[in-house]
Amino acid sequence: MSLAKSLAMMAPKWITRAGCIRGEEVIYINPEYVVPCMRFLRDHINTQFKQLIDVTAVDFPSRPLRFEVVYHLLSVSHNARLRIKTATDEQTPLASVVPVWLGAGWFEREVWDMFGVFFSGHPDLRRILTDYGFQGHPLRKDFPLTGYTEVRYDDSEKRVVTEPVELDQEFRYFDFENSPWEQLPKSS
Repeated sequence: MSLAKSLAMMAPKWITRAGCIRGEEVIYINPEYVVPCMRFLRDHINTQFKQLIDVTAVDFPSRPLRFEVVYHLLSVSHNARLRIKTATDEQTPLASVVPVWLGAGWFEREVWDMFGVFFSGHPDLRRILTDYGFQGHPLRKDFPLTGYTEVRYDDSEKRVVTEPVELDQEFRYFDFENSPWEQLPKSS
């Protein structure tokens, strides 16, 4: 039996699904049980996932719980890796795992900055990769590819200015039938 399935049998209240996806152990947990589940995985003698490798998120805008937060754990003593997934929406905060692993602070700040997932109980939840006045969260699927504002140096004012993005592009017609690359002789 795989590690993920045995964990699901041990803690059915915490773990909703478990399995092996592309050779990697994955468990899905209820969002309200993130901290107790992580403490269990860190401290239990049969798991000993002492290292938090990464915390990231994935945005699925069509789902009611649009953000899937992903934790990657490593157990050196058992030579095992485990991926833990949980889901949340824009308004519901997840409990911070900083009390379990201090190194989670940086990862959770990054997820907050890029996706807007709020972690309750985090000691210092603020932007880490974007400016403090930045509007939005750049890794959300609904964030515009060009952003909302443009920052540039203005020679006439001799300072950095922030302006709304204006994309002016005239209509272009592409003729895919008569490509100039198809007219080149082929070398053998």
